[in-house]
Amino acid sequence: MLKITNNHKKEFIRNKLASDPLWAKRALLKIFEFQTEEEKEWEATRVHNNVGFTGSDGEFLTSLAKQLQKKGYLSEKQMVHVFKKMPKYWKQILNNSDEEKLIDLMLES
Repeated sequence: MLKITNNHKKEFIRNKLASDPLWAKRALLKIFEFQTEEEKEWEATRVHNNVGFTGSDGEFLTSLAKQLQKKGYLSEKQMVHVFKKMPKYWKQILNNSDEEKLIDLMLES
């Protein structure tokens, strides 16, 4: 049986976040959930708590997450940016995933 390491999980998640629209949008909304209420309101990262968006991404990704929640879609141009930025959040996605389901998905692909 193939042993799936944390590195395998990291690469699988990073690849999904960089190429799969469903994964990228769901991750965007999940990471947005981790922002504090004040950060959501200010559209900026103010608390350094190792969850949510980084300071450099806070404003932009918060605005995209709010648009996705409100309108239900992002443009192709916006998705290019989401695909570029979301892979760095792989660890937060891994830490908040059902590990058995993740491994099943990995084995299916």
